[in-house]
Amino acid sequence: MAPLEPWEKVLVDAEAFLATDHGELTCIECHNGTNVSNKDEAHAGMIASPSEQPDVYCAECHEEESAAYPAALHATQAGYWTTINARNGNIPEDHPALEEMFGNHCASCHTSCGECHVSQPKNVGGGLFTGHVFEKTPPMTRSCTACHGSRVGNEFLGKNEGIPGDVHFREARMSCVKCHEGAELHGMTETAAGADHRYSGAEDPQCIDCHQYVADGSDGVEMHAQHGDGTELSCQVCHSVTYTSCDGCHVAVSETSGNPYFETEATYHTFFIGLNPIRSEDRPAKYVPVRHVPVAPTSYEFYGENLLRNFDALPTWVYTTPHNIQRNTPQNASCEACHTNPEIFLTADKVQAVEQNANASVIVKTVPPAVELFLAAMPQPAAHAELVSDSCVACHETGIRNSPMYPEDHIGFSNESCSGCHKLP
Repeated sequence: MAPLEPWEKVLVDAEAFLATDHGELTCIECHNGTNVSNKDEAHAGMIASPSEQPDVYCAECHEEESAAYPAALHATQAGYWTTINARNGNIPEDHPALEEMFGNHCASCHTSCGECHVSQPKNVGGGLFTGHVFEKTPPMTRSCTACHGSRVGNEFLGKNEGIPGDVHFREARMSCVKCHEGAELHGMTETAAGADHRYSGAEDPQCIDCHQYVADGSDGVEMHAQHGDGTELSCQVCHSVTYTSCDGCHVAVSETSGNPYFETEATYHTFFIGLNPIRSEDRPAKYVPVRHVPVAPTSYEFYGENLLRNFDALPTWVYTTPHNIQRNTPQNASCEACHTNPEIFLTADKVQAVEQNANASVIVKTVPPAVELFLAAMPQPAAHAELVSDSCVACHETGIRNSPMYPEDHIGFSNESCSGCHKLP
């Protein structure tokens, strides 16, 4: 996004602004200062961003939004601290160094009401959208993708060479807020209120909010009939395409300019299916796309030694929901595109040796076998739904309790493989 000229950032379109509801307020009512002709005197005590205090400057008209937003992720940035604390081990003596790092490199992503509705975010240079006119729906490329640009924005808009943009944008011209509605962004939904990570709680929005006939396969698509219930595959497994991964981000402060900066070792495109590291009732899919994030054990070493001492607590190949959805993709062209195809799965040989432990919950140990095996597999007895143990091998390896022993060609399979073929009735 091209930066604005200095005068463009602050130019008020008096005619357009005064015709709006916000234009009925005087400048001083929101920005303080003094209404005199001398510039320095006029700007004394001025508040540049009144919406940093929504309870004072926004709540009179926007009561519900102002009450909820301080606990929303765009305001709290809690997602950062959830992952930083996990990888650090939440060691109190490390927090001064981590907080200094955060203030230098992460805090600028905090967003006030005004940075979505009247101006560009500070971390991309700021500047009024349209002469101080407040936009109920933020302009996507100057607000949403101005911050979420390097991955989400480029993928959604089709800016990665040779990779088409998301079908929702390319064909339906949908903007971000068509799915991510105001109530979610303001922290007013049950899932968003006080969330500690963007993937906390129930999946919201969900694909089936619009595509409700997919889950039961009633849309006539055979693959949806087999996989549409979401317990084995997330929608993105079949409908995403190549997306961005990064390696080795390190942060520091320039000795020359004194400004904070970051640099990464590599940026590249991948598409790998891994095991779901945050599998839960809310996100039940066994297989999901995974993206490599650029964290390294030494990412923060400029600020102190061993600040990520619990590095292996989280995977570096993480659960992801790429915003580059396509109806037809290489992996949904046929069953064999996934079944018996190790190239598409995050297997151990694709993970760096130093990251094997961190990614143990994500690495696929056994690639799904040929479809013919699934079709020929006997179902589990209904009574197995009541079993306390989920270890199939415990019985079927030795034949205890008169259980059938698995054949020789199953010896390499693990417990996680069994229910893929042998379903409960």
